Amino acid sequence: MIHESVASSIGQTPLVFLSRLFPYKNIKVIAKLEFLNPGGSIKDRPARFIIEQGLQDGSISRKTHLIESTSGNLGIALAMLARVHELKFTCVVDPKISTVNLQMLKLLGANIEMVDTPDNQGGYLQSRIKRVQELLKTIPQSYWINQYANELNWKAHYYGTGAEIVSSLDHPIDCLIIATSTTGTLLGVSKRLRQEFPNLRVFAVDAVGSVIFGAQPGAREIPGIGASRVPELSSQLEVDEVIYVNDRESALGCRALLEHEGIFAGGSSGSVIAAIQKLIPTLPSSYRVLTILPDRGERYLNSVYNDNWLMQLPTPLTTAKLPGMITQMV
Repeated sequence: MIHESVASSIGQTPLVFLSRLFPYKNIKVIAKLEFLNPGGSIKDRPARFIIEQGLQDGSISRKTHLIESTSGNLGIALAMLARVHELKFTCVVDPKISTVNLQMLKLLGANIEMVDTPDNQGGYLQSRIKRVQELLKTIPQSYWINQYANELNWKAHYYGTGAEIVSSLDHPIDCLIIATSTTGTLLGVSKRLRQEFPNLRVFAVDAVGSVIFGAQPGAREIPGIGASRVPELSSQLEVDEVIYVNDRESALGCRALLEHEGIFAGGSSGSVIAAIQKLIPTLPSSYRVLTILPDRGERYLNSVYNDNWLMQLPTPLTTAKLPGMITQMV
């Protein structure tokens, strides 16, 4: 098959057993390798879906100037799709963006707006959104992607990621474990899978310091997981439990994935690996777990794969309310 463009090659990523990292006879861990999308992450899916739907319904035209606040991966995906569709794109980022992501955005032709003032939660998300609002008032024919509230975000995963999983599985699954940020991936995939597997348990993996599920705000170093504000999409979530993972655990999860499976993935992938390691001792003797590995590892060479970076992370306090916490949702 020859694709019309890089856009049409997004999706159809493989499922693999993580049987070397989790060598249990009757507990199977399956991962969908979303980092194999052409832009390097799962964010290719909503970027394509939102732009193509907008072009179809007229909310986006050839004269539209796209704007989005992003820590990197969605920005890269939007910049790639903007090239394909010959659209202008401005990406609002913050100092925590990796140097690799920033360079990729520039090479893909994105306009960069860097905010450097932390918000009242100690992060940059609200500062970035404030800058987006300012740009919308000054840039003609601008369109805010708004991944935290855009219904097309989760629908991209309902019709794409989730549908692909259902068609690829040879046996039912018992639980879904996904890292959260905008909550779009978790919402779309869980909605689709629960139609097929009504008894599915859904676990959200969140970063220590994220406020998505009501925890106290705090410093976070790894992009792509957690948020310093509650995403509008999260109001539709049906999550059974939340597993919190800190930066150190995420980094060690990345390294374990690379060591045992030869999979070179990013920070949020390490977070779900750490979450599964916490969860497995509580599982029945026969169980099938599905997770998603969202992005590639080379974008994290200066962070999670850097020994000096890891050594500089604060050692978390030993308390049940910190990284090992698994919270029952009510």
